Amino acid sequence: MSRQPMAVHLVSRPNGRPSADNFAFVADHLAPLAPGSALVENLYLSVDPYMREAMDEGHWELNTPLEGRSIGRVIESRTPELAVGDLVFHRNAWRTHAVVSAAEVRMLPRIEGVPISTHLSLLGGTGLSAYVGLTQVLRLQPGESIFISAAAGGVGTAAGQIAQLLGAGRIIGSAGSAAKVKHLTEQAGFHAAFNYHDGPVGELLSAAAPEGIDTFLDNVGGDHLEGALDVLRDHGRIAWCGAVAQYSSVEPPAAPRNLYNVVHKSLRLDGFLVREYQHLQQELTDFLVPHIQSGRIRADETVVIGFENIVTAFLGMLDGANTGKMIVQVGDTDS
Repeated sequence: MSRQPMAVHLVSRPNGRPSADNFAFVADHLAPLAPGSALVENLYLSVDPYMREAMDEGHWELNTPLEGRSIGRVIESRTPELAVGDLVFHRNAWRTHAVVSAAEVRMLPRIEGVPISTHLSLLGGTGLSAYVGLTQVLRLQPGESIFISAAAGGVGTAAGQIAQLLGAGRIIGSAGSAAKVKHLTEQAGFHAAFNYHDGPVGELLSAAAPEGIDTFLDNVGGDHLEGALDVLRDHGRIAWCGAVAQYSSVEPPAAPRNLYNVVHKSLRLDGFLVREYQHLQQELTDFLVPHIQSGRIRADETVVIGFENIVTAFLGMLDGANTGKMIVQVGDTDS
């Protein structure tokens, strides 16, 4: 083993926005490998908005290593199903090393022209969330317009690019800064975007889509959902993926106050959890890999180097410090 294994524990629960004091770095004393297990050195770890909700009572346990999407390389094995050097996806995150069984992991292929980290972004849970929202929930049709909230995040940038591949007529996104708006329209293929700090979301969305919108992929909730309910055309469709507006809030959300528009406009609003669609992982990979290899789409990622920076990366992601998927690079990925 190349270094002392380390892990991050949740040591207290936040009231509102979390802080570094809620976490502790600890030495991870791994037991000798038992038959049927393998030791993985983690290469990339995902930090995601849902983790904020998992910090609350009833989710993550205190004083134990935390959960999350991870990519690692097998460095020792006592099972024929996992060989030294194999790349695997697993959920033993927030640690430098993990002991796994073959049943706990998904083998990752080395695909020419596709960086390993893509398995946590476009080809990972964020890409799958976008794909499921567009194809299974919204059933986006060629020529239809779509509004994507938190469009400069991991799910949002993936959704915008996949919507292009599906033939969307107009793709509109919201983001939290002028720089992110510019990124969406100049690099991520959005037809229009706005900074939600510039005014009421409904007014900004109406200006970007004066004829209304057909569909909405929501990662925010709150005022974004309220604004979209006003702008959606009759028989519009909403796929509700996340609610970052309220994960750290200590007060009940004030919006949406116009929920009756769902009835008035005969709208359809469906929430979904990506974990219920894992059977579509290979379908997503088959669909996206040729477009990644050709350069038609790209994995938008913000990669933070060093396990010691994982808490900083997580807190930064909650504050919008990332463009695209926030990923922490833990180990040497060249060998």
